[in-house]
Formats: sequence, C-alpha cells, structure tokens
Amino acid sequence: MGSRPDVESGPDQTPFIGADIARRREQPGPRRPVTLAVIVGNRGFFPDHLCASGRKKILDVLERQGFHVVITPEDATNNGAIESLEEAQRCAEHFKRHRDEIDGVLVTLPNFGDERAIANTLRWSGLDVPVLMHAFPDSIGRMAIDSRRDSFCGKMSACNNLRQYGIKYSLTSHHTVDPDTPSFAADLARFAGICRITRSIRRARLGQIGARPAAFNTVRYSEKLLERAGITVETLDLSELLGWIGRMGDDDPPVKSKLDAIGDYTSVDTVPRDALLRMAKLGVALDQFIDNRGLDATAVQCWTAIEEFYGVVPCTAMSMMSDRLMASACEADIAGVVSMFVLQEAAASPAALLDWNNNYGSELDKGVVFHCSNLPKSFFAEQRMDYQEIIAGTVGRENTYGTIVGRIAPGPFTFARVTTDDLRGEIAAYVGEGRFTNDVMLSFGGYGVFRVERLQELLAYICEHGFEHHVAATRDTVAESVHEALGKYLGWTVHLHGTEPRQVAADHGQ
Repeated sequence: MGSRPDVESGPDQTPFIGADIARRREQPGPRRPVTLAVIVGNRGFFPDHLCASGRKKILDVLERQGFHVVITPEDATNNGAIESLEEAQRCAEHFKRHRDEIDGVLVTLPNFGDERAIANTLRWSGLDVPVLMHAFPDSIGRMAIDSRRDSFCGKMSACNNLRQYGIKYSLTSHHTVDPDTPSFAADLARFAGICRITRSIRRARLGQIGARPAAFNTVRYSEKLLERAGITVETLDLSELLGWIGRMGDDDPPVKSKLDAIGDYTSVDTVPRDALLRMAKLGVALDQFIDNRGLDATAVQCWTAIEEFYGVVPCTAMSMMSDRLMASACEADIAGVVSMFVLQEAAASPAALLDWNNNYGSELDKGVVFHCSNLPKSFFAEQRMDYQEIIAGTVGRENTYGTIVGRIAPGPFTFARVTTDDLRGEIAAYVGEGRFTNDVMLSFGGYGVFRVERLQELLAYICEHGFEHHVAATRDTVAESVHEALGKYLGWTVHLHGTEPRQVAADHGQ
C-alpha cells in the first residue's frame, strides 16, 4: 500500500478533514438542507390569532420545501410570535444557542408586526446571515377589525428599522404573498441559494495544485483579496503530487477502487489500460489531498506538465469531482473555481468551467462554449473518454488520454465569472442566464452552442472590465441568487447581465 501524503494534523496525528467534505465523500450529491431561523412578528392591537395560524402555515410550507427550522417554542411567547422586549431577548438567546446551524432568517408577518422587536432580535442574536422579509396578504372580504392583517404596511416599517440598524435583508418577489403559492416557493428557492453561497464562501477552502501555466496570465489572482473574503487557498507543488503517485502500487485497494469508479463513470473502451491506471492513481492522490486539507474545490495545473512528465490528462478525475459537487477547474484558475463553487452552491448541482470560445456564424446572440474537457458528465447528452487533441500534437496522443468529450445537452443555464481586481482592491463578478441550444455544431472536446440575450453587450462588458475568457456555468437558473448573495451580503461588485450594472456597498445596511 502506498504511503499517504503529508497531512495537517493535531497532537494525536489525526488528519484534518473538513466536516462538509467528509459528509460529501460519504454521500455524494446535494448538501445538507438549509436551516432557517424563523421570526413571527406580532403587534398586539392587531388580531394576534392570525400569528398562531400564520406560524403554523409558514412552518408547514418550510417543512414541505425541505428546510430545517429554528424557532422559539410556541408556548414561550404569545401565540408563538415576537412582540415585546422580553420576547425579543428570549428569541435572540434561542438563536444564539443554534448559531452554528442557522444559514438564514425568515421574518414573517401574519399581522403588522412590531418592527422594534424584529430588529432587536436580529441584532441581539449576533447572526450575520441573509434575512428574507415576508408578509401575509389581506383578503378583500376580511378587512374588519378582527381579521385584517395590515402586513402590507407593517413590512415597510420592519424594513425601515432593519435599514436603520444596518441589517441587510432580501425581499419576496411580491410585496405580500400567500405562503402556499408558487411565487413564494420560488422566493424560498432563490433565498436558499443566497444562504448556501453566503455560508460556503465565508469559509471556503480551495486547493491549487501546480503553478499557473506560464502562458496564462489571465488566471492570475490575488490570494490576499480572497482570504479577506473568507476564502483560503492551499497550494501543492505538482512534484509532490507526482511523488505521492510514485509510491502507489498498481494493486493498492484505493487505486483499484478508483479504477472501477472510472469505468462506471464513463465509457473507456478505446483507452489503453496503462493510461486508465495512471488516471486512477492521480485521482487517489487528488482525493487524499482534498481530504487531508479539508478542501471544498480545486484548481489543477494541466498545460502541459502532467501530460509531458506523467503521461495523462487530469480531466477525468476533475470531471468526477465536479459531478459530485467538488468543483475542479483547469489551468490552476482559482478565480475560475470560485466562480464554479458559487454557481454550484446556488443551484446545489454541478458546475463546469468553459471558454467563451467562438461566434456562431452571423447570429449575434449565439456563440460556442468549449473546453478540452473536464466537464461533469451531467452536462452532456452523451459523453465518453478520449484523448486531448490539442495537446496531443505537442506531447503525443499516448500521453493525453483522459478527456471527457461530447456535446452539452440543450437547456437553460446560468453563467458567472468572479475575478480579483487588484488595481481596485476588490472582488468583482458578472452573472446572467442563457440557454444551450440544439443548433448544428461539430467539434472535439466538450462543447455546446448557446444563446444569451444581448450577447454583444455582455461581451463588451467582459472586455471593457478586463474579465477572463473562462466562465463557469451550471444547468439551472440561479442568477438572482448569485447576484444578491455576492453583491448584497458579501459586498462584491456584481453585474447582473440584462439589467443596469449596480453595486451594493458592503458597508451599507441595504
């Protein structure tokens, strides 16, 4: 059995393995459910029986939508809602006890609600998480004193106070909305994405394996700006990775297990067995580095040291990681894998790194995206393993097996790119939505034809602001979640394509 790479360990020599990573390795797929702290607002001279029924309704909806909930016991306050100074303190203390579990806060107003109690609860709880403001609608036929809500008005007062307190918050699409409607379900899905992004970015750990390829100045980034945002980068010299691989035996159980996993993942009929064995060992070494450093995502040097000195491309191992929500970007593009990670968290589904690569004839709103490729297989209509045609001309076909090739399946997607703007000392991003199409196209690698409204404006924005040619994508529509999470809650400069550029200042309450 080959020896394991050096690990960060405590006095008992126990490897450091991030809790989220350990869970993900055991159960690949969607992350744990989002946990929301719930505040039910109340104001005494409005009918407080609406708070009891409203509380029950909102909790039923959250349970059906798969959320976990932290809320004060129903008998701890009047009708299970928050109004008085004492109730606000009690609720804040309850939230403090569950601080490590809470990803966001839902404030719901079955009646007007006490704006001071809501703001005080959030301030005293010490939570620094996204907040969603919700108000129940009145019914036209029930406007008498014993049944009217006035939440329409109360929501404005509550938001006014949150802004005074410097507490950031999100809004539902409709000012008042019945929790049982599709509109509110969409609001919750969008807010869940905001919560996942905000929670994950603030404690993300990324691995950079190998140096930036010398010819790729575009993948330069500021490690210090990322660290200030909560994103830690762990580096690994490529020689160390290859050294660990050199200690592995062909019959080591992890190697054999990885070899089987590769065969289950994609078609390998045309690939030599010795190339598959090299891929398996590379995959085992990457897994060990990720586990031992508690990493969430990786960026791997690919161009062309691994091919020249090890005789395989890393694309399959990277594709497999991305497909199980362990985003992996090529060309040591750390800002690119941050972009992937953000989209992955927003959608709770795999993300890929692509090139904005070609025009599509004379159609100005269409283009071609491409990579060699390491795309997750869930992006494709059909896919198989092959050799990397571009690098093969330099290092030989026999040294470039391991790409996952095929055409991207049609359907909607969200694109995003994060960059560290060192000249301004800030992190910036753009995000938008489009659609992969069925238009005729023949290529190699992983590729697809796409359509984005006002594409020429987007391309001009990318060039004018110095963004890279790499772009991340996920097969879901989550641009609003990304825009609000990065702009409002993380304080980055974010452009939402299709709207006027806007910046949400990090030090402003809203």
